[in-house]
Amino acid sequence: MTSRDPSRRDLLAGGAFAGAAALVGAAGPVAAQTSAKPVPKLPPADPNPFTVPPPPPAMTAPSGIAKLDGVNIWYWDTGGPGEVVVLQHAMTGSGHVWGYQQQAFRDAGYRVIGYSRRSYRETTSPDPGGGNAVEDMRMLMDHLKVDKCHVIGTAGGGLLAAGWALHHPKRTRTITIAHSVVLLGAPELTPYFTTWGQPWQANVPHDYNELSPSYRALAKEGWALWKELAHKARVQQQGLPSQPYGGPNSMADLAKISAPTLLIYGDADPGSTPPLGRLFNRTIPDSEFVMFTECGHSGYWERPDMFNAVVLDFMKRRTTA
Repeated sequence: MTSRDPSRRDLLAGGAFAGAAALVGAAGPVAAQTSAKPVPKLPPADPNPFTVPPPPPAMTAPSGIAKLDGVNIWYWDTGGPGEVVVLQHAMTGSGHVWGYQQQAFRDAGYRVIGYSRRSYRETTSPDPGGGNAVEDMRMLMDHLKVDKCHVIGTAGGGLLAAGWALHHPKRTRTITIAHSVVLLGAPELTPYFTTWGQPWQANVPHDYNELSPSYRALAKEGWALWKELAHKARVQQQGLPSQPYGGPNSMADLAKISAPTLLIYGDADPGSTPPLGRLFNRTIPDSEFVMFTECGHSGYWERPDMFNAVVLDFMKRRTTA
C-alpha cells in the first residue's frame, strides 16, 4: 500500500537548515546536540491550482445495443488491438460522460469501452432492479469477447470496479476507484460520513455535491454541460428500483481484492473524502492513494488532464499479463 500525491511537494527549509549547520560548526558539540531539531516541512504555496479545462472532445466511437439476458445495454467501443479499458460511470452519469477519456485513452493504445448501466441513459430492461451490475458487466464482456480488462470506476462506478475485481480476479488487470464510498451501508464507514443522513442533505442539488467550489466558480460552461448530462442520465430512472451492484459488502471483502488498485480522492469532496480513501488504501493490499487538490466528486470531469495522466501512468506501471 502506498500513498502518492502528484500535487504535493516536499519543501524543506533549506536556508534555515544550512544556517543551523553553520551554527553547529561554530559553537561546538554541545550546541550541536541542543540544536538538532527536526526540520519542518513547509506547505507548497499553491499546489496545482485549478484551471478551467476546455470543453470535452466529441465522442465518436461506434456504439450499439447488446441484447443480453434481461437487459439491452447501450455501449460504445473504440476497437483496436490494445488492452481493454472499461469505464464505469457515476450514479449521476451514463456512458455518455466520458468525452475527456474516450480518445485520450484510445490514443494511449488502449481499446476503450463505456456503457450505461441498467436503467441509465439508453439502456433498457423489463426488470430494472434485477440481477446485479457485476453480472451485467460479465455478460457484456462476454458479448464483446473481452477476456481481461482494466476497470475505471468513478463514484458509484467504483463499487462496480471493486465488485468486478473481487468476483473476477483472473479477468482483471487493474482497477481504479475514484471518489467512491465503495461500500454501501458498512458500519465501519459511518464515522466518515458527516453529511449523509442530515435532514437537509436530500435538498442539495447533485452538482453542489459533486463539483468543487473552484469548478463551479470558474468553469460555468462545463458546469452547465455536467448538469445536462446528469439530467439525461437520470431521467430514465425516475420511479425505478435500483439494481444491486453485486459486492463488495464489507471491509473484509475489500481486503480480498488482489488486483493492483488506484484510489483517487478529491480534497473538496464532501462525501467521499480523502480520509475514506486512505482507509481503503490501508485495507486493499496492493493499492495506491492519490489526492487531487481543488477537486470534488468528479475528477474525470473537473480535472481531466490530471485524472488521465495519473490513471494512464498507473495502468502502464501496474498492468498484469
